[in-house]
Amino acid sequence: MRKQRILVAPLNWGLGHASRCIPIIHNLINKNYEVIIAAEGRSLNLMKDEFPNLKYIILNNWNIKYHDYLPASLMILLQIPKIIYSIYTEHKLLKKVIKQYQINIVIADNRYGLFSKKIKTVFITHQVMIMSPFFKKIIQKISYILINKFNECWIIDDQKINLAGQMSKPTLLPKKYKYIGIQSRFTFRKNERKKYDICAIISGPEPQRSILEKIITRQLKTYTGNSIIIQGKTEVTSKNHINNITILSNANSKEINQIILSSKLVISRSGYSSIMDLYKLKARSILIPTPGQYEQEYLSNLFHSKKIFLKEEQTNFNLINALKKYNKFPRFKFKKSQDNWNETFKIFQE
Repeated sequence: MRKQRILVAPLNWGLGHASRCIPIIHNLINKNYEVIIAAEGRSLNLMKDEFPNLKYIILNNWNIKYHDYLPASLMILLQIPKIIYSIYTEHKLLKKVIKQYQINIVIADNRYGLFSKKIKTVFITHQVMIMSPFFKKIIQKISYILINKFNECWIIDDQKINLAGQMSKPTLLPKKYKYIGIQSRFTFRKNERKKYDICAIISGPEPQRSILEKIITRQLKTYTGNSIIIQGKTEVTSKNHINNITILSNANSKEINQIILSSKLVISRSGYSSIMDLYKLKARSILIPTPGQYEQEYLSNLFHSKKIFLKEEQTNFNLINALKKYNKFPRFKFKKSQDNWNETFKIFQE
């Protein structure tokens, strides 16, 4: 009997959607499912590095454009027609993919168009309640209409820990939902020797990724401690040194895991996948939300208020001042998320 063939399709919006699918794919493979990955861009590069022996399908990117100065939320609002068209085209393409590759199940991370009446489909998200400064109720209603077309909605959060706050635990939930725990590709280990004083992980969409990289690099040049910058450029491989800074264009999961554990402090964006990684590794961290990204603003404020991670703004970021403020933060006790993959994958056997 042929293994059930599962198509896993993360949205190419930064690397977060792809990275949080990695532990899910590993568990699918361990449970003897055959996995095909649908991705593009830097997400595709990340997946190929992690799973070089799997089969890949190229899916068109939503191709959302950002501006150097206009808020990301406003830019997304202006491109809603493009997003709707992208959802329509990926839904149309899925029909061909299912037939050509004999797909039995689809797991779609924030790809709203990948539902089907012919096979079982699962929608993955942490942002059940979409954070938006504009037309929030309308966007939420449309989102639920699309999510409810899937057989099940997997919410990437621990129901008790509630890492995503209101986003993963709104008053109203989709028809068929399931909390699947905090998902990170990394593994925590105790008592790792600290090699770096600061690790800066640069991620997210352009042009803000490059803007943050320039700010961090400039300030670390005058910092006396050892530091490392991971640029998040999966399309190139390079390693350089400037003063006490090691600059990596990219690193695989095992390398990033080790670097974070070997760092006294991590500077990162406040995307949810990044926060899950930092939480899993119990990393002391400073979060810099992408300007205008309402979700990242919400999450960084949430963790700052709980005194877990310090929030700093990109526009006036000052490393020395940030370090002084964060040194006053108490040590936070991280809780372990509970995963039950037999329960999560039960829908495939129904």
